[in-house]
Amino acid sequence: MADMSVDMVSIERRLWSGQASFVSATTTEGQIGILHGHEPVLGQLVEGGVVTIVGTDGERIVAAVNGGFFSVTGATVRILAETADFASDVDVDAARAVLADPNASELDKHAAEGRLKAVEQSSTL
Repeated sequence: MADMSVDMVSIERRLWSGQASFVSATTTEGQIGILHGHEPVLGQLVEGGVVTIVGTDGERIVAAVNGGFFSVTGATVRILAETADFASDVDVDAARAVLADPNASELDKHAAEGRLKAVEQSSTL
């Protein structure tokens, strides 16, 4: 199986860069999976979405993303998230507290939902 060059960055930092065999992302059009040789595409990431990267060594990287874009060519994937958190860094109790807070903004609630989805997906892999 051929590999792709993948970069995942947020406004604050570069989260991950390397070679991967598979990438999936939650977009405004639904869930998309990317393999090497995929047709070029530009997509919009949803608020409270999840990106999963499978590295060439089999490592699975799962991140909660809150908005942004991704760009795909035949051999590259660039994920440009407004905000992103690795599932392993998510404070589950804090995310649940945001969801339970009636005064939390819709944006904060979407971000909390995405964080919980990322944790859920990383624990089922």
